[in-house]
Amino acid sequence: MLSRKNKLILLKLLSLFSVVRGYNILIIVIAQYLTSIFILAPHVPISHILFDTKLFVLILASSIVIASGYIINNFYDREKDLINRPQKSMLDRLVSQRTKLTGYFVLNFLSVVLASYVSFRAVLFFSIYIFGIWIYSHKLKKIPLFGNIIAALLSIIPFFAVFVYYKNFDHVIFVHASYLFLLLVIREMVKDLSTIKGDLAQDYHTLPILYGEKVSKRVITILVLACILPTYLLLTQYDIGYMGIYFNIVLSLLFFFLVGLWLSKAQRHYLWLHNAMKFIIVSGVFNIVLIDIESILRKFL
Repeated sequence: MLSRKNKLILLKLLSLFSVVRGYNILIIVIAQYLTSIFILAPHVPISHILFDTKLFVLILASSIVIASGYIINNFYDREKDLINRPQKSMLDRLVSQRTKLTGYFVLNFLSVVLASYVSFRAVLFFSIYIFGIWIYSHKLKKIPLFGNIIAALLSIIPFFAVFVYYKNFDHVIFVHASYLFLLLVIREMVKDLSTIKGDLAQDYHTLPILYGEKVSKRVITILVLACILPTYLLLTQYDIGYMGIYFNIVLSLLFFFLVGLWLSKAQRHYLWLHNAMKFIIVSGVFNIVLIDIESILRKFL
């Protein structure tokens, strides 16, 4: 049996993991490596990518910055999360605000130090990224629609770091990026629908608060329809292997998503839709291997 002190330490570690959303960071790391292997550097041997020290440092630095971003976001959203996500907030509160701020500055400093191993441009890149996350958490997230767009951009910037590292400017990369960007904006806007109570209490000027849920649903519908274009291009204009199966399924899921969106009225309905969008994004990460699954199978069979 664990002692009371050890239980408290374990709970604080779980709280810290919850604050930095460790599960999200793990998914992003996997996504960066899979993107490098199958999209950005498909002609580079997998072993070279996996054991590339500079790539590892870039991905580690971006993971640390993302963790610090979650910390500062949690710091500013503490009162709002008490209303929208009371159970998670009770766990997060085991880590003090002072500890969160200390961790935020330490992680940012560490990420810049790691970036210096790669190049001065990497240091500049991560410094700007850190500032972007802070200004978003402090100011921009309260601006309707613009805040959602910035949140989506900040989510794909870690992939941009790897993209610049490989200097691959193939059109298919931008099509993949636009597809991911649209899904992320949709997810952010659905999240706004699910957090109206907390946003109202904290004076957030989100789209559903200023213009109503119906207007938000119309904008989300337009974004979902816009998402069909990059999906169609990936299916018809580029060689994406068996990943085409994933995109065909996504087209069906987006149809049901829209039906569910217009039928939704309660907070729990919007939470389901938000989780459905997360599922589409996360499953897309793991389905990247389908682009060239045959070469992977040949190495193990």
